[in-house]
Amino acid sequence: MTKLHSKQRFIPFQKNDLIRLCIQERSLNETDIDDFKSVCDLVNSLFHFQFHRHLETLKHCYSPVNPDADTQTVFPVSETEKQQREAKLIIELKALLDADNFEEITRADLDRALLEESLFKIRLQVDFDDFEHILFFRRGESTQQETLVSWFGLSKKDITFKNYERVVIYVKYKNKAYFDQHGRQDLFFTPGSTLIKLFQNIPSADLEMLFPNTEVRMKTIDKIMIGVPAAVGGIIMLVTKLGATLLLTGALVAFWLGLNDDPVVLDQKSLLGLAAGFGTLGGFLWKQFNNFKNRKIKFMKTLADNLYFKNLDNNTGVFHRLIDAAEQEEGKEIILAYYFLLKAGKALTAEELDIDIELWFQHKQNAPIDFDVPDAIRKLTELDMVEKQGEHYQARPLKQVKIKLNQVWDDHF
Repeated sequence: MTKLHSKQRFIPFQKNDLIRLCIQERSLNETDIDDFKSVCDLVNSLFHFQFHRHLETLKHCYSPVNPDADTQTVFPVSETEKQQREAKLIIELKALLDADNFEEITRADLDRALLEESLFKIRLQVDFDDFEHILFFRRGESTQQETLVSWFGLSKKDITFKNYERVVIYVKYKNKAYFDQHGRQDLFFTPGSTLIKLFQNIPSADLEMLFPNTEVRMKTIDKIMIGVPAAVGGIIMLVTKLGATLLLTGALVAFWLGLNDDPVVLDQKSLLGLAAGFGTLGGFLWKQFNNFKNRKIKFMKTLADNLYFKNLDNNTGVFHRLIDAAEQEEGKEIILAYYFLLKAGKALTAEELDIDIELWFQHKQNAPIDFDVPDAIRKLTELDMVEKQGEHYQARPLKQVKIKLNQVWDDHF
C-alpha cells in the first residue's frame, strides 16, 4: 500500500520529540538549554490547566444528552436548559477540534461518499431522517493506493482513494415523539440522545459506515450471484423432480375450481408423491433463503469487523482523547514558533516564520505541513513571549520568558 500525505495543519510528531529535535540542532547555548526546557514545561502546564477547564465545560454541557451516563441527576434539567447546553456543547466541541487541527467534513463531502463505491465491497444505506443534527470532522488526510484482489486471486484492481487518519462524528437523534409518530417502538437507541464517536483510518468513500443506523443492502452483483443460480436450479428441479407433483396439483386445483369434471383419485402413492414434491420445493426455497441470509450476515460481519478495529472512543471518552491531543497541538505550535524566532536571533514577519518552520519539516523530517502561524503568533503574544515591532516579531530572552510564564501560572491561583 502506498500512502501520500497531503499538506495539513496537524503536526505528526510527539511534542517531546520536537523539543528534543530543537535541542539537538545546537542553536541554543548550553546554558540556555535548561531554561528552554523550563519554558516548554511551563507552556505545557498552562495549556493543561486551560484545557482541563474546557473538559469540565464539555462534560457539563453533554450530561443531559449522554446515553452512557452512570450518575444520578440531582437537579432536573428543563428542556430549555438542555437545548442551551447542547448549543454550547457544539460551539465548545468545534473550538476544541479546531485547536486539535481537525477540519469539518461538509454535507457535500458526505453526499459524495454515499455515491462512491465502498472499498469493503458492501452497499450501505443511512436514514438521515432519524437525526436532528449531524457533524463530521477529519484530520490527517492522505491519498492511498491499494490493490484489491477478487475472484480467488484471478482479478486484481489498483485503486486510489482518500483516507482520513482520524474522524469525529456528532449525531443527535430526533425526540421520541418523531419515532412514535412513525410507528417505531423497538429502538436500539435512546431518542433525543447525542452520540460522539472517534474513528481511525477511514476511507472517504466509507464515511456512511460510521453512522449508528447504517444498514447493509445487497448490491446488484450480489443479487445476480444469488438469483441466477437459484433460477437455474429451480428450473432444473421443476423439470426433473416436480413434474408429476405439479401435474397432480394442477388437476386438483382445476377440479376444485370446477374447471375439470373428471375427479382426481388420491391414493397412497399419489399422496406420498405429493408430499415428497412439496418437501423438495420447501427444501429448495429454504436453501435459497439461507443463501441470501448468509451472504447478508457475511457483509454485516465485514462491517462490524472494520468498525471494531477502527473505533477509538465514544461519547465522553472522545472529550478526553481530544483534550489530550489539543494540548499536544497547542504546545507544539507555540514551542516551535518561539524556538524558531529564538533561533533566528532577529525579528521575523509571520510569513518568514511560517516559511522557516514549514521548510524545516519538509527538508529535515520529510513531513509537509501547513503550519498555523497566525494561531501560534496569537498565543505567543497573549503570553508575552514575543515583542512586536510593526509587522515583525522578536523572541524575548529565555530567562525573561521563564519569569513571565511563572507569573502567569501563579496568577491562576
